[in-house]
Amino acid sequence: MAMRRFFNEIRGKKLSEVPEHVKPMMSLGYIKRAIQRGMDNYHAKYIETSSPDPIFHVCYGGMIFSYLVALPHERRHLEHRQQHAQQHH
Repeated sequence: MAMRRFFNEIRGKKLSEVPEHVKPMMSLGYIKRAIQRGMDNYHAKYIETSSPDPIFHVCYGGMIFSYLVALPHERRHLEHRQQHAQQHH
């Protein structure tokens, strides 16, 4: 939703005008306000309505996080297996 609004805003601008439009969005204050708005919207949508969705968000987030943490180990293991298989053929 936010990305669609952003692209609609820059669609009518010339390429030389885009950096001046984007520059204020890169400030620390703007980023903090955007995160706060997102947290407020999440709270209003899920927490205040007693929705069970936050439990699912935590579960899915935990699964994704654990997968990403284990990924380097799994890749090393796979490379080792492939090297081992090549040596024995």
